[in-house]
Amino acid sequence: MKQESDVVTKCGVKAGRAAGGFTLLELLVVIVIIGLLAAYVGPKYFAQLGKSEVTIAKAQIEAFEKSLDTFRLDVGRYPTTEEGLNSLVTAPASAGAKWNGPYLKKGVPPDPWGHPYQYKAPGSKSEFEIISLGRDGQPGGSGEDADIVSQ
Repeated sequence: MKQESDVVTKCGVKAGRAAGGFTLLELLVVIVIIGLLAAYVGPKYFAQLGKSEVTIAKAQIEAFEKSLDTFRLDVGRYPTTEEGLNSLVTAPASAGAKWNGPYLKKGVPPDPWGHPYQYKAPGSKSEFEIISLGRDGQPGGSGEDADIVSQ
């Protein structure tokens, strides 16, 4: 005859013994440790995210510069301020048959913060200027809010 302590229930646990698990205190300790790690790692992660957006904006501006140089080789001039960066995708009427684009594969993207790039010809320091107004979308600023201007 089987004794009651040896009877196995449907769950595979012997009757008369408590099922194993974590205590409330153990769970609270784990949650506190996870919270401390998140508080330490979170700010460092988001700081790197901001730096990467600035790097992306600089890389996009460099790609625009190369496309504008190709436009100039074909047409003989840089686009005017009114024609803007869209002249790299669709032929402006003043370019005539010399335009051999599109010079960008997917159109003109916004900057990493969702704002349109500004194009000026002539620029303040060169024949043209491409500007991203940074995270805040306003002229000036510092850090991630600073303007990013083509060379």
